[in-house]
Parts: sequence; structure tokens; C-alpha cells
Amino acid sequence: MGAKSYEYKKPFRLELGGELPELKIVYHTYGKMNASRDNVVWVCHALTASSDVADWWPHTVEKGAFLDPDRYFVVCANIIGSPYGTTAPQTPDPRTGEPLYGDFPKLTIGDWVRAHQLLADELGISHIHRLVGCSVGGFQAMEWAVREPDRFGELVLLATSAKASPWLIAADETQRMAIFSDPTYGEKRADAARNGLAAARAIAMLTYRSPEGYNNSQQDPPDLPAGGVHRACTYQQHQGDKLCRRFNVYSYVTILDAFDTHDIGRGRGGVKKALQRLTMPAIVVGLTTDICFTPEEMRELGAMLPNSKYYEIASLFGHDGFLVEYEQLNRLLTKK
Repeated sequence: MGAKSYEYKKPFRLELGGELPELKIVYHTYGKMNASRDNVVWVCHALTASSDVADWWPHTVEKGAFLDPDRYFVVCANIIGSPYGTTAPQTPDPRTGEPLYGDFPKLTIGDWVRAHQLLADELGISHIHRLVGCSVGGFQAMEWAVREPDRFGELVLLATSAKASPWLIAADETQRMAIFSDPTYGEKRADAARNGLAAARAIAMLTYRSPEGYNNSQQDPPDLPAGGVHRACTYQQHQGDKLCRRFNVYSYVTILDAFDTHDIGRGRGGVKKALQRLTMPAIVVGLTTDICFTPEEMRELGAMLPNSKYYEIASLFGHDGFLVEYEQLNRLLTKK
């Protein structure tokens, strides 16, 4: 299905101050809503993903999979700040006709949620059968569920957390340091800080993948001469270049900054108290080699949710295992 868009032609006020003069949200849908409107599955996407779930999450939006469009009306909306069509730093400001780039206002996870609440209301979706959040999308899913617990029938949280950890905030800051060291950062052009963004992505890959994964897939050929180019080096360069071809540095910094604000317990008496509001059935899925959201942290998250089941997927691919291990995910999430 092609991308659709919703335009909110009013000022959209932001949690940290300021506002967007108007808001555009790009989204994808798959399948059809049934007559009783009780088959909606809403997916909250990961950091650099788009609203096109079928594109970035292989073999999940197909017959027999857990996002089966023959059974469900699947919705995924692009977050504010992302370069895939929703209002972002490179979007022309209607007041001036020029993109804001580095002057784009600061966002929170709550801002993403409020935008998607507007979209859900516009689509006439009052009840969501299953809310799925993966990685930073899990931040959004939890925030939305805490704000509107009665809207959701079930919560699925994959490789995520109720609060941004010091470890991941440090990783984000390291990426920002790499970006800010590029002398072209701050220039008002879409290709600014390309080298900085590539370096940041290479840094991020060391948290997204596991040592086991690298050691399994990036071994040099046995006849590599001394001083030869290591396969692991070209892989890092490739990953940095690939992101630069599809993403924007100002979007990347905007999303990292929003990531770091995540704390489901802020203003709610702490994480545990906030999560106790989520009494709907919940499925929490961890990955054995994930160093972003470790299995121990995922088990703790599951234990704080009143009505949850915890599952663990074996994978060599670290945090990215939730993208790669679709066969295990489909078996797990289609048990019903």
C-alpha cells in the first residue's frame, strides 16, 4: 500500500515549549478495518525506520504472519522529525518557505504520541486491538498506553525499555559528538554533516549488533595480507554511507534528543507506578544478545507490567535481532 498523509492545519504545541505552525503525518495501512472496528493493529516504528512496515520489517506483513493484512487493519505512522514525510527539520516552514534544519524545535516521545492520537481520531479508530512497539517505538507504545490505557486491547513490546538508560544516553551523546565534530553541521542544507552522520551510524552499529554477530559475519579471509583492508572496516563504512543516502542529519539529532527524554515514570510517581496502569495483556520480548536492552532489563520490564508474559528470542544479531528473527517472532506472536 502507498503512503497516505494527514494534515493538521492548526498550531501543534510541543511539550518542551514552542510549536509547529501545522503538522503533516505520513502513514501506511495494510488490510481493511472490519465492520466492528476491532481488528486494528498499530505499529510504532524504530529510530530510522519509516511508516512502511512491509519494507523495513521483512515477512511480518503477509498472510500467516503476526501483521497478517488478511486478518488485521495494520497502521504505522511516521514520527515527527523523521525524514520520511512527516513534519521534520527539512520540511519547509509554512511561515518562511524555508526548512528549519538545526533550528527545528526539541521533541519528546509525548509529542510523537499526541500526533498519532490525532491521526487515530481522524481515522475513526477508538479501539486498537494490539499496539506493537519495537525499540524506540516501544517508548512511544508505552507512553501512549499509559496516557490512554482503555484504548488498547493488548500491548506488544520488543527490545525496548520504560526509561532511556544512562548506557544508551551515553551512546546517543557519543553519536552527537561525532556529528557535531563535522564542520558542516549547522549549515542549512540537506546534505550537511554527511561525514559526521556516517561516523555516528558506525558507532550505533556497535550497539545494534553483538560481538558474536560481528565475529560470525565479518571475519577476514584467511589469506588477507598484513595491512589489508579488514572486512569489518568496510562493513562499518558501508553502514554509514547507506544511512546517509536515506536519512538526514538534523532528523537524526532530533530523534536522538527525543529518545533521551524517555521516562515513563516522570510525573507519575516512578516507572513501576506508571506501568501498573497497564493492566491489559502484554507480551514482552527480549533478545539474548541485545546490549541496548538486555534480557535482564527486558525481564524486569515484564515483571513490572501487571498482566504480561515474557519471551526471549535466541539471536546472534543483538538488538537488530528483532528485525532479522521474523520467523521466531511470527511463531511467537501468532500463537493465539
